[in-house]
Parts: sequence; C-alpha cells; structure tokens
Amino acid sequence: MTILVIAEHDNKVLAPATLNTVAAAAKIGGDIHVLVAGQGAGAVAEAAAKIAGVAKVLVADNAAYAHQLPENVAPLVAELGKGYSHILAAATSNGKNILPRVAAQLDVDQISEIISVESADTFKRPIYAGNAIATVQSNASVKVITVRATGFDPVAAEGGSAAVEAVAAAHNAGTSSFVGEELAKSDRPELTAAKIVVSGGRGMQNGDNFKHLYALADKLGAAVGASRAAVDAGFVPNDMQVGQTGKIVAPQLYIAVGISGAIQHLAGMKDSKVIVAINKDEEAPIFQVADYGLVADLFEAIPEFEKLV
Repeated sequence: MTILVIAEHDNKVLAPATLNTVAAAAKIGGDIHVLVAGQGAGAVAEAAAKIAGVAKVLVADNAAYAHQLPENVAPLVAELGKGYSHILAAATSNGKNILPRVAAQLDVDQISEIISVESADTFKRPIYAGNAIATVQSNASVKVITVRATGFDPVAAEGGSAAVEAVAAAHNAGTSSFVGEELAKSDRPELTAAKIVVSGGRGMQNGDNFKHLYALADKLGAAVGASRAAVDAGFVPNDMQVGQTGKIVAPQLYIAVGISGAIQHLAGMKDSKVIVAINKDEEAPIFQVADYGLVADLFEAIPEFEKLV
C-alpha cells in the first residue's frame, strides 16, 4: 500500500495538521508520500521531506496552485491518486473543500473526519456532533479520507529524509479565480494549534467585554475562541468560532467563560485534556464535561483569575 497525504500549507510554512495526518497514514501502514501543491513552496517541500516516516515528497509548483483553489487542486490529486491505495488530508477548510471533489472524480465514497484507524479499510469517525462513534468500512479502490487532527498525536517534524520529486501536471479549470483575502493578524497562537484556549460565549454580553479574555490569554500565552452564539451575536469574528460548525480544538487546557455548553460547542472542544468552566448558571451543561467548574459572575472571576496568573 502507498498513501498520498495532501500537505496543508500557505506556500511558506507547513501547517501542524499535516503532521497529524501523516500520523493517521502511519497507522494505516505502507509507504507515505506527501503532495505539496502551491507556488514557490520550496520551503514547505523541504519541511515535508524532514517529516518522520515520509518516503517521498511530490511538488506541484505552478501558478494554478498558488492559492490552492479546489477546482484546480482536485484534478491534480485525482490524477495522482489513481496510483495510491489511500488519499488523506486534514479535515480543515482546504481538506474539506478539495477531497469531496477528488472522491467524485475518482467515483468513490469519502470517509470524513476519522479519529481512529482500525485497519487499512476500517475507520472510526464521530457522528451526531460526537455523541456517537461510527465504525465504517470501505471497499473502494482508492480510499479518500479526511482526518480530524485532534484524533492523532503528530509525528515528529524532524528525522526524515524523503526524496523530493517534481510533478509537471498543471490543471487550471478556469472556473474560479483568487480575488483577495483579509487575514486577521495576532501575536497569540493559532486557535487549532494552541496549548491553551480561552473561549467566551453569550455570557460575555458584548464584543467589548472580550477584552477581559484577551488580557487573560496574553498572560497565559493562549489563543482566544468563542461559541457560535457569541459569533452570531457579532461579538467576535467567525474565525474564532469553536464547535461543530467552527474549529475543532484539543488543547492541554480549555477555559470556557460564559458558555452554556450547547452540544454543537462541545463537539469542537470536548477532547481537550483539561476543561475549566466559569458560568453563573450552576445548571449549565458545560459543567457536565468540565474537569473544574466555578459557579460565579465571570466579570468578577476573570479579573481575579488574571491577578493570580
């Protein structure tokens, strides 16, 4: 068996989720190849070649892949993927955008967001917002799979010495084009990679009150997240949302402030190693999954917490 892993990157840096995806591939077994599709992504290819367990790195360097538009990348992956037993990508926005197209072009089913590998054709994945775990088996000739990064410990980023090979194929569907992007810049860690996450919910009352969480996060070296209720209310931008329809996180410490604990939010953070909940409603569902709970007014508790850090 030979497995193709789609690298997650920004043409400059290899995203940590790639290491988790390679870990999933290693559990399947067989040779692991990593595809780096982009433009001017030489540094990414070098980083991918150093990943422990990777046998080969394929580099598709072309203007058509500069912004990794799924309409262009999917045909490339499908073309290369015919020679592989499995195609894996992290269950990020990119992975979820590209792999369904790949599965359709290969005329096979897709297995989404696996959290465990039982065998080369059998996997576990969460359903019903994580309230049940389904064991699924596929007899597809090429198994197309997205990997929930929080389900697998990352492999070592150093130690490998894979061969790097150029791929000449260039696909430009011409059906979409990159117009522009607006990126939020922050000195805090990226939400999905942070070891500590402080999240606020509807109980924050308004966006200005998130300043209390930002101050605490800065002292803890943490990322700041939010529940869907806080995002829908316009308190914070949607790239901060944690949950079933937001980002999936599993930090060492998750601090939920003013979050009731709706099932959709729990689906995105319940794999955190330690969960601390602060809420003035002692009946809030968040306390059912919390390791430590504090029934208190967050506007009194957070300043006191900050003083102690």
